[in-house]
Amino acid sequence: MRLLLLSNSKKSGFGYLEWAKPTLQSFLGGRVRRALFVPYAIVTRSHDDYVELVRRPFRELGLEVEGLHRAAEPQAAVAAAELIVVGGGNTWQLARSLHLLGLMDPIRRAVRGGTPYVGWSAGSNVACPTFQTTNDMPIVDPLGFDALGLVPFQINPHYLHGNPPGFQGETREERIREYLEANPRATVVGLREGTLLRVEGDALELVGDEPARLFRHGSEACEVQPGGDLRALLGS
Repeated sequence: MRLLLLSNSKKSGFGYLEWAKPTLQSFLGGRVRRALFVPYAIVTRSHDDYVELVRRPFRELGLEVEGLHRAAEPQAAVAAAELIVVGGGNTWQLARSLHLLGLMDPIRRAVRGGTPYVGWSAGSNVACPTFQTTNDMPIVDPLGFDALGLVPFQINPHYLHGNPPGFQGETREERIREYLEANPRATVVGLREGTLLRVEGDALELVGDEPARLFRHGSEACEVQPGGDLRALLGS
């Protein structure tokens, strides 16, 4: 499988997805001409608006973008896609839409069969076995927590270590510890802003300027530096 799992689309001082452009260029390598964009995580804007937002950065990479919501037969469109791109937004809304449209299995089959996959935020969450380590508010019934299971570990995008001064609520780490207490066999990768995971077959690499934070039940969390070989996580 070939996956790019981004923590975020926007970064201070950069345009939309611009911070990830060098890795996207390397990942796509000029081999893809059309991207099928899954816009279902968006809530406060239309699907068409979301597609237009994504078109510009992908056109700069030489790709045309088609919105899955416009396909007469969404499952067939997924099966025929050259590249599947799943945008961020609300993961609960995204999961519900994928379940309602019967798209979990078709996307899973396509990606496992060789179709490259790019996701950010909610799009990275649904690449995991479940989306239970999302930060999003449960605004809808997701019709199940199961997700695509393209990687065997969980991701917490937008990971923020500690809390801003004066904030007394639970830290992100405390929330992840709660998840691990209930799911002790899971592994969680906290992806900070401006970082991504790149999967190429049995290789897994952290790309970006910040370390990721790795959580396992019963162990101290550890920092994983960019550029390191993380392929052991693919067996987690």
